[in-house]
Amino acid sequence: MNQQRSRIITQLSETFRDLMSSSASGGIILLVCTAAAMFWANSPWSAHYTAVWEQPFTIALGDSALSKSLLHWINDGLMVIFFFFVGLEIKREILVGELSSFKKAFLPLIAALGGMVGPALIYLLFNNGDPETARGWGIPMATDIAFALGILALLGDKVPSGLKVFLAALAIADDMGAVLVIALFYTQELSLGMLAAGGGFLLLLLGANRLNIRSTAVYTLLGIGLWFCFLKSGVHATIAGVLLAATIPVRSKIDTAQFIEDTRSSVDALEQRQGHTEENERIHHIAALSEAVQSPLHRFEHALQPAVAFFIMPLFAFANAGVTIQGSILDALLSPVGLGVSLGLIIGKQAGIFSFVWCAVRLNLAVLPAQVTWGMLYGMTWLCAIGFTMSLFIAGLAFGSPEPLVVSKIAILCASTVSAVIGYLLLYRLRRRDS
Repeated sequence: MNQQRSRIITQLSETFRDLMSSSASGGIILLVCTAAAMFWANSPWSAHYTAVWEQPFTIALGDSALSKSLLHWINDGLMVIFFFFVGLEIKREILVGELSSFKKAFLPLIAALGGMVGPALIYLLFNNGDPETARGWGIPMATDIAFALGILALLGDKVPSGLKVFLAALAIADDMGAVLVIALFYTQELSLGMLAAGGGFLLLLLGANRLNIRSTAVYTLLGIGLWFCFLKSGVHATIAGVLLAATIPVRSKIDTAQFIEDTRSSVDALEQRQGHTEENERIHHIAALSEAVQSPLHRFEHALQPAVAFFIMPLFAFANAGVTIQGSILDALLSPVGLGVSLGLIIGKQAGIFSFVWCAVRLNLAVLPAQVTWGMLYGMTWLCAIGFTMSLFIAGLAFGSPEPLVVSKIAILCASTVSAVIGYLLLYRLRRRDS
């Protein structure tokens, strides 16, 4: 009986571990939270959906207090952690990854540029005459990397690894563009005093990096100060997350000989099996040695990945995707904002990415990744049209009045759904044909 119970617990643990490590699981949870938000917002209890997120929440420290609605805490607080995580990915890719050399980076960068220019032009084609709605030109420029890579993961090993790497690099380059757009075009009136204080915290963070300080606690505390200053400065607080990521050391500090000696000593002691307590101590010591030689950037990434994928992004979707549909969805999609967002994502993304890549390859400036065909590339461009998280976020920054915001959210959800389905079917058909 005990053996059976132990076997069941082991199987459940392995299943949970596989779920947490799967690329597709984050996208599935996002989808569930989005559906739940839409159901709640259009149910008889829809008033409670709005009331929950407008509930004020206050953090007090001594005589000082910071009070915002729950929705603002999610969008200006928790999403800073998301942008910090994105910044870590960008820095890693630039220094040691797929964007680390001009040869590697050129094709993803040119693809990302096309994927930003195309959607923005199509959006402005429908909204250039209205200054209020024209502010939404940045909405269809974004790619949701979690959903896009999640769908590729559902297709299995038949999809070339080169396509997955290219999509990840493209999406990260796309995130770089989105961060610049937010910083340059969606900034409020500036408070120079708080901006200067934020600059002071940034200098301290750069100094800590220069002094090769490896403690994640130091960067965390200084990062909180940087976030607070940016929150009060008028520059959107999420930019603080990206700037913080830029200061995190990426290189490992390791004495190879000493690490091998200490690890071997612990392994030898573990093999002697001197008791359950002794075994646990040795295993913990080996884990601590391994963690100590990792760079702060890798430690932050490893620690934050589950929280970002399974808590922050789902909570953001649950708080922002709930749109109360009062009129016709078709009318919303046929409005200038609806057409600009939906066609910007569906047509602008694929046309921009495919045409820019095609020109780069035909001009012998770049080559397609290994085993990636033009058909696969076209299918991937549809996945890049899944805007979702970043598009919803930019929509919230772009529009002050509720009507264009609601319309843009409907267009984002519809266009992302269409793009995901068509992208999956195209790549699935290619996989079946080539297998």
